[in-house]
Amino acid sequence: MKAFNGFPLKAKFTPIPNIFFSEVLPEIDDLPELKVTLHIFWVLYQKKGYPRFITFDELISDPGLVRGLGGEDSPSSPLRRGLNSSVSRGTLLCLKMEHDGETHELYFVNNDEGEKAVGQIKSGELKLGALVKAEPCPVSREQPNIFTLYEQNIGMLTPIIAEELKEAERLYPASWIEDAFKEAVDLNKRSWRYISRILERWAAEGKNDGEPGRDPKADSSPEEYRRRYGHLLKR
Repeated sequence: MKAFNGFPLKAKFTPIPNIFFSEVLPEIDDLPELKVTLHIFWVLYQKKGYPRFITFDELISDPGLVRGLGGEDSPSSPLRRGLNSSVSRGTLLCLKMEHDGETHELYFVNNDEGEKAVGQIKSGELKLGALVKAEPCPVSREQPNIFTLYEQNIGMLTPIIAEELKEAERLYPASWIEDAFKEAVDLNKRSWRYISRILERWAAEGKNDGEPGRDPKADSSPEEYRRRYGHLLKR
């Protein structure tokens, strides 16, 4: 880690609403979302005129942001995740603009100014040059894999845990895994042992969401069922 030398006496400041720290920040548990949100506050504060927004192309072209998100190999993935989370949470507003077959995504801070600008653009009252068609950005929710869930909710992976996670990912539906992590976090039981017990119980007894209590991809033979779930029958 590179040591920081401290803030200079006459450093410039970026204003952030106090409500961000009291209501939004405590709910953010995803680092890309936090970094993207703060970066956009910083960039938009420096912009002049009206309306103030930033495009996806501007964000993906910022080497500092991309490096900070750890997305040098696939820069759009963590950036997209952070933007989607921020829009879903309501911190940012997004409009998709189309021109000459190209799509442009515009991001605004969700405040009075941002809401007003988005409304004026959508109604046609405010024109943005050649960008003529406005519609809300679709927000896709990417389901995190089991390794991401573990690192976000429990801690660093070990080789032994990684092997257990691989086996669990093979045995159980992705939705079960995510729900099991959520249940453990809600109960403040942040351990893989507790989460695996939840999954084992659902596999043995069924889950109250209409899904069967066994891997839907498993072979239907009794031998395959015993091979996969025999460890449950012995308990």
